[in-house]
Amino acid sequence: MDYKAAANFWISKDKDSKKMNREDLLKEIEAFLDKHKICALATASGDFVRCTPIEYNYVNGSFYLFSEGGLKFKALETNKHVCLAIYHESTNFSDLSGLQVTGTAEIVEPWSDEYLKLVEHKHIPEGALKKMPQPINLIKITPQVYDFLKSDLKKKGFSSRQQLKLE
Repeated sequence: MDYKAAANFWISKDKDSKKMNREDLLKEIEAFLDKHKICALATASGDFVRCTPIEYNYVNGSFYLFSEGGLKFKALETNKHVCLAIYHESTNFSDLSGLQVTGTAEIVEPWSDEYLKLVEHKHIPEGALKKMPQPINLIKITPQVYDFLKSDLKKKGFSSRQQLKLE
């Protein structure tokens, strides 16, 4: 198995692909995000790997995920690099769409202004949260790279796979 060749497949293929301009691509990505609410959050540390299906909230360019806990925090303690996968379920190659988000995670301090804004955004009763034995954790993902796949982009004259680096 030539792992390097397999890993570099899309890098090579993307060199000659028809790219969208940054603003239009971001609009396509945000429209896709508005239609979906569940992602798979991949975390890892050393030889420990976890992939968690979880609801996300996309607010002001960041992803916010409420979580009571779980093994994903074992990895997040030592490795803040994460990946989100969001996709439209389809078995038809002419209707494929999905987004892979590479970024970094941080835990938002409970009861901070940012935390309370997301509580309000989700319409969670603050009083109910305060009655819980411990606050619900809030993970904030700051995206660095979007890898977007959408078959329909070919109809607009672009490659179906687009990458947007945010750094």
